[in-house]
Amino acid sequence: MFQYIKKQLQGMKLMHLNTIDGEKDIYEYSTTPLSPDMYKNLEEIKTILGSSYDIAFREFDFGPQGRIRGTLVFLISMIDKTFLNESIIKPLMFDDRLIEKEEEPELLNIDYIKTTMLSMDEVHTAATINEVIENCLKGYAVLVISGLNEAIVISAYGGETRSLDEPKTETVVRGPRLGFTESLLTNTSLLRRYVRTPNLTFETTIIGRETKTVVCIAYIKGIANPSLIEEIKRRLDRINTDAILESGYIEQFIEDAPFSIFSTVGNSERPDAVAAKILEGRAALLINGTPFVLTVPVLFIESFSSTEDYYSRPYFVGIVRMIRFLSYFISVFGPAIFVALSTFHQELIPTPLLFTMAAAEEDVPFPAVIEALTMGAVFEILREAGIRLPRPVGQAVSIVGALVLGESAVQAGLVSQPMVIVISLTAVASFTVPAQTDSGAVLRLIMVLLAGAMGGFGIMIGFIGVMIHLASLRSFGTPFFSPFAPLTPIDLKDTIVRFPLWAMLTRPRLIGWNDPQRQAFRLKPTPPSKNRNPRNNPDQ
Repeated sequence: MFQYIKKQLQGMKLMHLNTIDGEKDIYEYSTTPLSPDMYKNLEEIKTILGSSYDIAFREFDFGPQGRIRGTLVFLISMIDKTFLNESIIKPLMFDDRLIEKEEEPELLNIDYIKTTMLSMDEVHTAATINEVIENCLKGYAVLVISGLNEAIVISAYGGETRSLDEPKTETVVRGPRLGFTESLLTNTSLLRRYVRTPNLTFETTIIGRETKTVVCIAYIKGIANPSLIEEIKRRLDRINTDAILESGYIEQFIEDAPFSIFSTVGNSERPDAVAAKILEGRAALLINGTPFVLTVPVLFIESFSSTEDYYSRPYFVGIVRMIRFLSYFISVFGPAIFVALSTFHQELIPTPLLFTMAAAEEDVPFPAVIEALTMGAVFEILREAGIRLPRPVGQAVSIVGALVLGESAVQAGLVSQPMVIVISLTAVASFTVPAQTDSGAVLRLIMVLLAGAMGGFGIMIGFIGVMIHLASLRSFGTPFFSPFAPLTPIDLKDTIVRFPLWAMLTRPRLIGWNDPQRQAFRLKPTPPSKNRNPRNNPDQ
């Protein structure tokens, strides 16, 4: 059996790799050095890559009198064809300067070709079959030359990519309209536009035995805690998987509490939001192939803030944040409180309202807890249908389905009108804090069950349990529930309310302690210019 496998994997080599689970054997590309025989190299490359239709081999002659033969190996889907033809193949084949001078063939070594015959900004060499294949799969064009035991790797990356567009999940009224894309280089350039300092550092690593996904760590030297960067690298190095297809894969591998309903890794597709976070001392993880960038550490309070909060007046922002907190409370505890009041604590309901509720519940055959669970399940079904269906159809299903089902259920006597109102208010309130939509749905179910079993006492037990759980969580060493637990008074200026920007002099103490000073008041005013009057200034 082993001989059969070995025969099938002709150009492959069995290598030994240490992983966190022990030692495992995996197959990697052959590390055979390149041979001066070009056709032998191409045969081995074709054997390993197989007969994929998107792999091209362009053979041509170049150099003085066309005395050098080479072959470009590249993936058609990942190459800019215009650049390949106009900037690589055409200059090599029709270099009149070389034809006139008729340089000796011995001068045309690998360094001569790199420095004299190629004008690309990124050119390097490959010495093994493994390096040739890896560079091809990354989107480079590799020039294999007859008579040389090295190949030239040329940057000609292209292919179809999505243009810059406004983020769909984080819309704002006031603020930038650019969002991250699936291209890692585009995403790093977007960050560079906001943070123009040489201290902004990008460190890359490759994760995934089959996908070879590039993961980039972005942080600012001098502001980010060095121990945080080392911890991120350690957790990334522990990942041993065959595929990383989206940032959610990385998030689940590196998070602190994998069994918690709260995510301890943040994500965003807005460059301005990510830039603001790394300026506070955090680190960002950019994954090639997804517009969602991960940020660590993350705090629970960040779910209730938006990038637009820092572009608006602080007084209005304070009101909006209070509304978000109230909405999240309603989305989690609204149905549970209604169930507890209508089942266990009728004495707390005003008498006129109690009579109205009793009349509405008179013909309903189910207890309040069953109504709440049923209507909650119907809402989740409609929400999921609206998301998964095409947008025009999804909106129609969400609106018409909610109206028709709600009205029909009330007329049929399956649910009461007050319960429909409570569930509708809960559904609308849950959309005000998108970052906690998943955790809110789970907590809502738990609270309804506790309210149906023990009333208000059960809700209080659930609330205390959630607070204890939040206080126990950490995100890369930072308390998840800070600055409330542990209490950090100096950081309360950007929590439930937001102080003016000029008053936020320091970074969050538990995150940006490596360089806590964000800004300072100017101790001495700037002297006025002598030529403040435009008429006295000849340059204006």
